[in-house]
Amino acid sequence: MIVIVALNTKGGVGKTTVIANLGAMAADAGLRVLMLDLDIQPTLSSYYELTRQASGGIYELLAYAERDLDSLISHTAIPGLDLIVSNDNQGQLNTLLLHAPDGRLRLRNLMPLFEASYDLVLIDTQGARNVLLEMALLAADLALSPVIPEILAARELHRGTLQLLEDVAPYRRLGIPSPPLCMLINRVHPVSTDARLIQQALCQVLKCKEDVRVLRTIIPAIDAYPRAATRQLPVHRVEYRKPSSRIAPAALHTMRALACELLPEWTVRFAQVTGRGARHVR
Repeated sequence: MIVIVALNTKGGVGKTTVIANLGAMAADAGLRVLMLDLDIQPTLSSYYELTRQASGGIYELLAYAERDLDSLISHTAIPGLDLIVSNDNQGQLNTLLLHAPDGRLRLRNLMPLFEASYDLVLIDTQGARNVLLEMALLAADLALSPVIPEILAARELHRGTLQLLEDVAPYRRLGIPSPPLCMLINRVHPVSTDARLIQQALCQVLKCKEDVRVLRTIIPAIDAYPRAATRQLPVHRVEYRKPSSRIAPAALHTMRALACELLPEWTVRFAQVTGRGARHVR
């Protein structure tokens, strides 16, 4: 089982959209996927239609260490894509975990619950520095940070996300290393000629940072993403062919490239996703 957390201490960079579409791509490739919504604003929890709503959610998992999966896991309309919804409406988990002896390690300690049932766990987080974010990072095998091509977002990257990695580094003494961090350039205008320059600039800035890399995949700012979210569908099912009038590739091509770059061990599976809703048969 592989655990990926989407994080960025700046909000509005597209974490939820990336997680929802990456999860659906992996599920359509035949993987068993679980998404965890740790954002107090439960956008991921309502991204796809639910065919089964569990009685509990992330609050029961983290506050009570609930181990009954039937009471925790909701099923989305995407076969193979499950969800633990955000139901911490009052924002109590941050305070609870801040004062708990195992607060920052609680999710990591609970991860074995899901190993027999899932191949991939994707965690969405709030765009702010808090205990929940630190806890999610320490539970992950890989961190994914979407970055929009704006100077303020770049400054926040240094001040927030990279500082977070440094702050959790002492957990290595307990045998818990920080996960590698992948930077994903998101929402690049299709006619922009600056995408590669942005990549090069980020690579230059981050060249001295261990376990930090900039992904080759770039997500363009095309209307397919909000259109797919409105229809509660994965973007690779909504746009599986590139419009002839556009330079940017089809959303299917972009999401497949992202999935292959993050999870190369399943490249063959991702290559078989057509985008027409048919799930890959094992």
